[in-house]
Amino acid sequence: MIAIMVAMFFSAINQTIIGVAMPRIIASLGGMDYYTWVITTYLLTMAVATILVGKLSDIYGRKPFLLGGIGIFMVGAFLSGLSADIFQLIIFRGITGIGGGMIMSTAFTAVGDLYLPRERARWTGLMSGIFGISSVLGPLMGGFLVDHFDWHWVFWVFLPLGIVAFAMIFKLFPKTAKREGESIDYIGSLFLTVTIVSLLLAFSLAGEGPGKYAWSSWQILGLFGLTAVALAVFVFVESKVKTPVLPLSLFKNDIVTVSNIAGFLLGMGMMGVMIYAPFFIQGVKGISPSGSGYIMMPMSIVMVFATTFAGNFMTKTGKYKGLAIMGLSITALGIFLLSSIGPATPVYVLVSYLCIIGIGLGASMPVFSLTVQNAVSFRELGVASASSQLFRSLGNTMGIGILGAVMSSRMASKMQESFASGGAGGMAELPPEQAKQFGSLMNPENLLDQPRLDEMIGGMPADLRPVAEQLVASVREVFSDALTTTFLAGAIIMVVAIIVAVFLRAIPLVSAMSAGKPAASPGEKGNVKAETASVQNGK
Repeated sequence: MIAIMVAMFFSAINQTIIGVAMPRIIASLGGMDYYTWVITTYLLTMAVATILVGKLSDIYGRKPFLLGGIGIFMVGAFLSGLSADIFQLIIFRGITGIGGGMIMSTAFTAVGDLYLPRERARWTGLMSGIFGISSVLGPLMGGFLVDHFDWHWVFWVFLPLGIVAFAMIFKLFPKTAKREGESIDYIGSLFLTVTIVSLLLAFSLAGEGPGKYAWSSWQILGLFGLTAVALAVFVFVESKVKTPVLPLSLFKNDIVTVSNIAGFLLGMGMMGVMIYAPFFIQGVKGISPSGSGYIMMPMSIVMVFATTFAGNFMTKTGKYKGLAIMGLSITALGIFLLSSIGPATPVYVLVSYLCIIGIGLGASMPVFSLTVQNAVSFRELGVASASSQLFRSLGNTMGIGILGAVMSSRMASKMQESFASGGAGGMAELPPEQAKQFGSLMNPENLLDQPRLDEMIGGMPADLRPVAEQLVASVREVFSDALTTTFLAGAIIMVVAIIVAVFLRAIPLVSAMSAGKPAASPGEKGNVKAETASVQNGK
């Protein structure tokens, strides 16, 4: 378990350390219109790797995929630090996502190999707490590095930990024999990959700005059409092959279906906080990346305590439905409160709202992976766990696309409205050559690098600085309005998640005691599962 958690921490810290640093990285590399692709590409490749490796690990065991995932992740992280422009960073983050998907898919499933669901709840809470700890350290480290060192070190600083994780997994993790009578579903894997990639590309490419297409354009409609065709072929293939990569029978289980839909919506809604809160802190409040890390830290700390509480609560009581609804409701409340903030909002109010979100996320995140594992047989544990991770990754990526479209649309309309009504602070009355100097200040990217923005304003003639400051204040108001509208959209998504969770069927969490045996070893789990199948199916 220590080896698994070290591997998880290595993957998680390399994700969270980037969040606070991304605004400064974008300011350095340029391409704010493409910044979501850095995250989207990672999530896209992670989603594909997660589901494909889930079934393969059921056949060949978890160890080779954990080791392969750590290795690929390290290569991607190293190359990301060498990026010379935004497009290289996007490609290298895609490589990193493959490794991340392999690690996440096998790590959570490995816990299922070692423990029955009720005992597993405590460990699932602790592993979710790993994300919370990484969410505390990551922003602090990311902010410190970009404030005091070159941003490339954000991707390199934890590479030695990857070597430690690789060595621990290689030495300590048990190797299992290949499951006989199973084959790889190549055709199903191909069409599942096409379905996922085309769907996520459609949501990522749709919107306004460079490299974007209107939702009604032939490019976006074509991708949705390709998604529908590939999905139809995939469903047909899965109904015919002997060992499908994603068994359709999984979704006949209403607990699996409802849990995955709720996890999908949770992934969508939480992106409004994880991605856009640092943009608000740095771009609207004008706080440094390291200061942004300190502001995000309390949310992460309470999330760690909440996940630990959730795991212990489920282990002690064997119940989870009420916990899921309560957690989602608290998260929705916190994100809704974020939609009311503005440039004048005190930092302590912002921190309190983020802490509310941390409590909700911590209480709800461990639930839906556990309910899926509790509702399936041991032979399907890997692919079922992978399906849970897949739906959450799909939610993350589609959430970025949808919430990004909301932000871009709102920003474009508010920018036009603000400056049409004289929000530029008299800029239109300036001579053409001086007005041109002010044009760069209207780019919201400048808000993400406060030192450079101060330098730009300080380099102007003294009589023009008040005009420049008023212009920047107008852009800051527009940016704030766009971000709070995005938070509101995230809150609405979380409300839908609450409604879905109401329909989650509650069955007892299987434990060694309920199975009538002492804690089972991995080799005995199949028998225990068979004996408790009637409990798992709610009979």
